[in-house]
Parts: sequence; structure tokens; C-alpha cells
Amino acid sequence: QVHLIESGGGLVQAGGSLRLSCAASGRTFSNRAMGWFRQAPGKEREFVAVIGWSDGRTYYADSVKGRFTISRDNAKNTVYLQMNSLKPEDTAVYYCATYLRGSFYDTEGYGYWGQGTQVTVSS
Repeated sequence: QVHLIESGGGLVQAGGSLRLSCAASGRTFSNRAMGWFRQAPGKEREFVAVIGWSDGRTYYADSVKGRFTISRDNAKNTVYLQMNSLKPEDTAVYYCATYLRGSFYDTEGYGYWGQGTQVTVSS
């Protein structure tokens, strides 16, 4: 079992920054690649970023590339999402998830999900 807990969401003005954290615990899959997804009102859950657990390779959605940075602290089993230059369209519930297999960019490739943290960007 893998348990994921997101934190760091909140209300921020356009152009501002937030850092999200995702703490992972559990005996199995605790060293897997981790991804961030988001779901805005009325929209499907979409890929944001993913990072390999051991190699540190990263991939980003085009919509956030250059503004968001995913990182991890393996010793703490924690993944971060630094979000800069936030826009109102970034408003969504952000979820972290443990990658299992297949596509990095699809929810189907992830097996364990956190409860989500709300990010609201005002104009």
C-alpha cells in the first residue's frame, strides 16, 4: 500500500507562486516515479509533471513548462511542485500519484492517488 498526502495549496494572485508537497508512505511502490495531475471545474483530470524516483528525469505538460518545476527528496519520500507565474487557468485541484506502468501522461498509468489540494489563482 502507498499513501499520498498533498499539501501547500491555497489562494494566490496571478503572477504569484506556490509550492506543493506530496508525502509518500508505505512499504511497496514507495520508490516509484511520481506525478502531478490537476483537475479544474468541469474539466478532465490532466497531466502536469512527472519525475523519476531514482534518475530524476522530468517531463512537463506544455501548459506549465517553464513555469512549474517538479523535484523530490528521496530521503523524505516527498515530491514537490514549485509553481511560478501562476495564471487563473492554473486553478484546479492538484493531485499527486504513484506511477506504475505505461504512459506518463495518462491517469491510467498511475495506481495510487492523494486526496488533492486546492489551488486558486485570482485575476
